Amino acid sequence: MSQPEQSTVRNLLLKSLSAEAFALLQPSMETADFPLRFELIAPDVPTTHVWFIESGLGSVVATSSDDEAVEVGHVGFEGMAGTHIVLKTDRTPNKTFMQVAGHGISVPVPVLQQAMQQFPAVNDLWLNYVHCTELQLAHSALANARYNMHERLARWLLMCHDRLIGDDLPLTHEFLSLMLGVRRSGVTNELHVIEGMKAIKATRANLRILDREKLEEIAGGCYGLPEREYDRLIGLPIRRH
Repeated sequence: MSQPEQSTVRNLLLKSLSAEAFALLQPSMETADFPLRFELIAPDVPTTHVWFIESGLGSVVATSSDDEAVEVGHVGFEGMAGTHIVLKTDRTPNKTFMQVAGHGISVPVPVLQQAMQQFPAVNDLWLNYVHCTELQLAHSALANARYNMHERLARWLLMCHDRLIGDDLPLTHEFLSLMLGVRRSGVTNELHVIEGMKAIKATRANLRILDREKLEEIAGGCYGLPEREYDRLIGLPIRRH
């Protein structure tokens, strides 16, 4: 199988690397399909590879000791799964798996670490990305504390829309329940609210974005700041317009 070329990759972090840094990673890159629920990062075991998503949507999930779970982050073509490696931690209690099937590129952890040591700009780039993920998590906490359910749902739908191709989001009520930390019946009610505002069209296992501007209006202040910070630090836009 031929190695990925920097000119053709979609992942924004790989696009942002210098040609020299990409060339160091390239011989160790492996492309792979990511089916639905494919596990990118297993919890509590040493991570051997980091994953750069080219298409699809990964979900970072935190699970308590009594098996309560909630999504704490998204990762798509803007990022990487395995950010704890950038922070020099070999494992994480969080799990990352594919909520929307796609494909991507894996890089062995030692090769990633070599690039970070050899190219300070690579280390800076990935630390900036970690900062963006932490900011996104902080704004999730802010949204949960200060915004109502349909505002929070609109925010999550916008974040998914940013990371997926097209206007159809193949998201189940089960996934939306995990994202928002609420019962499925609550998700159904809130989808009806947003659908009544003509922002989306909900069908079985799919949500179509009809009016993104309206969805941003519904989300209000709980969406947008982390996306602007990503644009500023990474230098490539994630937010759709």
